[in-house]
Amino acid sequence: MTSKRIQNYALTCACAFIFTSLWACDDDSDGLTEADLEVPAGYALSAGTSTIYTTSSFAYDSEADWVQGELKKRFMRGDKLYDDARTSSNSYGGGLGPVYAGYSCGSCHRNAGRTKPALWEEAEGSGAYGFSSMLVYVTRKNGVFFQDYGRVIHDQAIYGVQPEGKVKVKKHYQTFEFPDGEPYELCYPEYSISEWYADSVRPEDLFCTVRIPLRHVGMGQIMALDPTEIEALARKSNYPEWGISGRCNYIVERGQRRLGVGGNKAHHADLTVELGFSSDMGVTNSRYPEEVCEGQRQIAQGSMMGLLYDQLDISTEDMEDVDLYLQCLGVPARRNVNNRLVRLGEQLFNQAGCALCHATTLHTRPRGTTLLNGTQLPWLGRQTIHPYSDFLLHDMGSEIMGVGLNDNYVSGLARGNEWRTTPLWGIGLQEKVNGHTYFLHDGRARNFTEAIMWHGGEAEASKNKFKNLSSDERKALVKFLESL
Repeated sequence: MTSKRIQNYALTCACAFIFTSLWACDDDSDGLTEADLEVPAGYALSAGTSTIYTTSSFAYDSEADWVQGELKKRFMRGDKLYDDARTSSNSYGGGLGPVYAGYSCGSCHRNAGRTKPALWEEAEGSGAYGFSSMLVYVTRKNGVFFQDYGRVIHDQAIYGVQPEGKVKVKKHYQTFEFPDGEPYELCYPEYSISEWYADSVRPEDLFCTVRIPLRHVGMGQIMALDPTEIEALARKSNYPEWGISGRCNYIVERGQRRLGVGGNKAHHADLTVELGFSSDMGVTNSRYPEEVCEGQRQIAQGSMMGLLYDQLDISTEDMEDVDLYLQCLGVPARRNVNNRLVRLGEQLFNQAGCALCHATTLHTRPRGTTLLNGTQLPWLGRQTIHPYSDFLLHDMGSEIMGVGLNDNYVSGLARGNEWRTTPLWGIGLQEKVNGHTYFLHDGRARNFTEAIMWHGGEAEASKNKFKNLSSDERKALVKFLESL
């Protein structure tokens, strides 16, 4: 893959100077920030030296300027492993199945973004290629996983193998009005499972939630976040006048209790590369050596189709290159920061209390990150970043259309109605990168306005502030979001 960004020589030199200066120091000070740079007109730094200035469909899929030499070669290998479709053969690049949710990382994260979800396709559920680009989580009403299905229903399978089930969706619509009379419509998707491969599960015993994969914007910076700063935000995040009280999620990964920052519910402490290969694609690896359908009839069906189970499907070194690729991606700079409507929208965003959860500025640890096989990326350290998230859990309510955003799915300490504050950096380029403006965990919001109006619970007061703005002011706030 050739470089996909627009180079700015002066900025590159300045960034190189910053990096050299920061790492000449041994203390934990933040050093220089974006205020010390002359920012190109119409842009604002989003991720320090990892900020890129691409606004094309490759805005999420371009490396940072510091990715050079051997690092660049590994980045390109990781990019290829991320995008290339896997097959059911037992050769290199194989290992798909017997059951799976996607045939490559890029099949669900097109251009490292959010592939258009099947929710808004004409089909009302799983088609020939499954419920495309969406992960289907299931659990019993008491929160326990189903023995025959695990945590995810795999509605795709290689030839000759039966999928675990098929997804159906029923859409419920309701029309509302802003106080000024302007109408808006919300859609609640209700999911169910049919064609279970084993014993059918009664609908009254089932919780089912469907997720569209997240944008892979700022993954390296998220992994490099200073946990003490996030925990300090949690202690500070108590605003009774707004009804806001965020909290951390802690999870156990690799035998250690750690702060969760990744995923819809902050239920991951790493980028889950190994889990993605295993659960999403059925690709065995050193962390998950068993097939995701181990013990199920699909194993025997896969054997009949020629699958062998006597070796791992991908090496740890290859998975680390994918991890490296994700963490070396640049973060798109803000655009049109001096536009009158954008500036007004930013002011209204802050006045509505949105920034209390969508925290503007955070910092990364001094030493950066360590990849899953031990490679260190110090370039991600000591950075001032602007993710527009506190990475805390917040109750998003259960009242809107009788369900709100409560999916009844527990992840770590996160309850069904609790969600991690979504990082907003790069969100304004999603339509350019992925060709759609579907937001929230399952893509039910068709635009920014619908996404805001689904906010309840701790976000109720801020939503009402937005709701009571004039039509022009609401458009200005959306214009601000489009600049991120």
